[in-house]
Amino acid sequence: MKGKIVPILILFILGMGLFLFFQVDESSSQEGKIGYVDSIKLRTEFKEFTDAQTKLDQDVKTWQDEIAALEHVTDSLQDDLDRTSLMLSDAKKKEKEDNLEANKQEYQKLTSEIFGPGGRAERRNAELTKPILDKISQVLEKIATEENYIMIFDSVNGNLAYAKKSLDLTDRVLEELKKLE
Repeated sequence: MKGKIVPILILFILGMGLFLFFQVDESSSQEGKIGYVDSIKLRTEFKEFTDAQTKLDQDVKTWQDEIAALEHVTDSLQDDLDRTSLMLSDAKKKEKEDNLEANKQEYQKLTSEIFGPGGRAERRNAELTKPILDKISQVLEKIATEENYIMIFDSVNGNLAYAKKSLDLTDRVLEELKKLE
């Protein structure tokens, strides 16, 4: 617990230091404004995000079924070996053990290829969300430029300790995204 508190305190102190350094409030239009968005709200209320999540969920289900089928085969091979190992010759037992081990390796390889770092799930998620994130970045840049924001934070990532609700730009970003549809 202690290890988690120290980084949070450091982030809070740095954030407060930046706030005091800039001394920017929402009415200070000469220096610029600060705002934030709620990325979870964007993900749940922007239709393109929910559609992308549905597609990813369908792909994940297919991959999970594929892995489950291979796991079932592995379990069956293990059960067969457990039941028959005392009756098998050493050569036949070794053959079944090798077959089981090869199947376990295939299972681990498939699981890693799909859900491991850089796997199919990660690549598919990036493929589905990159165009959406690009749109959101464009909208944030447009709002920031038009309305003189010098910083816009994401309130979900944990780097925002406090902000006035009037600084929340999430609804404004959603409005602009709907215009792009």
